[in-house]
Amino acid sequence: MTGAGSAGCVVAARLSEGGRYRVLLLEAGGNDSNPWIHMPMGYPKVYANPRFNWMYESEPEPGLMGRRLYQPRGRVLGGTSAINGMVYMRGNAADYDEWRQRGCVGWEWNGVLPYFKKAEDQENGANAFHGIGGPLRVSNQPIRMEIAEQWTAAAIQAGLPAKDDFNDGQQDGAGHFQSTIDRRRRGSTATAYLNPARGRPNLTVETHAQATRILIEDGRATGVEYVRQGVPRIARARGEVIVCGGTFNSPQLLQLSGLGPGDLLRTLGIPVIRDMPGVGAELQDHFNVRCQFRCTRPITLNDVANSPWRRVVAGVQYVVFRAGPLASSGILAGGYVRSDGKLDRPDLQFSCCAFSYAGRDRGGAYPHPFSGFSISVVHLHPAARGHVRVRSADPTVPPAIAFNFLRTADDLRTIMAGVRWVRKIARQPALAPCIAEEIFPGPAVNTDAELEDAIRHDGVSSQHAVGTCRMGTDERAVVDPRLRVHGIRHLRVVDASVMPSVTTGNTNAPTIMIAEKGAEMILEDARETA
Repeated sequence: MTGAGSAGCVVAARLSEGGRYRVLLLEAGGNDSNPWIHMPMGYPKVYANPRFNWMYESEPEPGLMGRRLYQPRGRVLGGTSAINGMVYMRGNAADYDEWRQRGCVGWEWNGVLPYFKKAEDQENGANAFHGIGGPLRVSNQPIRMEIAEQWTAAAIQAGLPAKDDFNDGQQDGAGHFQSTIDRRRRGSTATAYLNPARGRPNLTVETHAQATRILIEDGRATGVEYVRQGVPRIARARGEVIVCGGTFNSPQLLQLSGLGPGDLLRTLGIPVIRDMPGVGAELQDHFNVRCQFRCTRPITLNDVANSPWRRVVAGVQYVVFRAGPLASSGILAGGYVRSDGKLDRPDLQFSCCAFSYAGRDRGGAYPHPFSGFSISVVHLHPAARGHVRVRSADPTVPPAIAFNFLRTADDLRTIMAGVRWVRKIARQPALAPCIAEEIFPGPAVNTDAELEDAIRHDGVSSQHAVGTCRMGTDERAVVDPRLRVHGIRHLRVVDASVMPSVTTGNTNAPTIMIAEKGAEMILEDARETA
């Protein structure tokens, strides 16, 4: 197996249960021992740290003034689940029913719900939509912050219905988010799945081991070439090779192995084993504009970050009591709306964050020097389609990533509608007294042209990329509905790259579900061929 990320840790743990099958899990990064990984509010410290992060960048985006978009991805046990914002969001039932309509039998809402429940240890208990006793703790917000309460009340005043569970398949409304925080510590797939399995004699985990090529002989995957601490190695597979590298690294590894667009591979001197134009194609992501506000009162996380004594107090609260602001991710509440009443599901998501940033890029994250908070406006189903392509036959060269955001009028119209929704919410009695001024887009931005210019200058990827090894039955699909690579025996891809379309919300929970379902399929097929 390649990649010990959000999916890989799940698959390795499930396949090694029972002791029947030997599993080798390769991870390019190291162990997740750094304390900033495990502290919920520690993720800004790993947001731009190359020890734990691939720190990718996109190609210049024509629709965004030629800007490159920073793409943090976990390079550590747990992958991006070890560095993300920990929001637990499954998506909408219509997302999965659409997958089924596109030929992915078994991936409809009723087909995937059991795997969400299997993974879950829900703080609020079991019901028709939620499970208990699973590896992944899903919890309510560890702390309540006034700014999130005020925002939620204002969103309801603006017309959104109150919503107490965003994970029941229907999402319209406003309420508090749940998180993958376990007893005030990050619940990554490494801590939830892999660590409890590490003592099994049939599971071997090698860190600092980067896969460089899948070995394919006579149309069958037979092993993996990899480099561990500078030394080339080969691992031979008696069973299957399972790729769990994620939306960027999985297509990169397949292309390096001769599976991908034939013309591209030949240009780079990579022998073509199977011409597969779909490998690396159809990259999808959510587009994000962060509306930011100066707060009238010191009730935000900026106030903690900017005060030495409050940082000390927060540190003591967390270390001694597992309490205080460091026990939270700061992404506390949000909502979903439809920009058009004819839509079958929401196409806009709002995330209320108890902080505001003067900058957030490869150099790190920098809070404003005053009280501030943010409302992220997320376009959930943009028409934009991009790609991931290798630049070189050298596996250490990062792939080229292109999103093609805001290339259509509909995409622009929807994100502008989302910003106007946020402004409407900000005017409501529950929130208006908390706002000293709108920082972004700013009070001088009012016309359509002004708003478009602001969005193109500041909009970013939501870092929810999917789809580059798309599941399906058509000729451009990369894997079939059992996640087997078309035309290559004993090779599967199990991660976010197989999603036929991006889900309605944060993508970590769906990735874990895919891994749970994929692992069961692998075991089923192994039993049938035994």
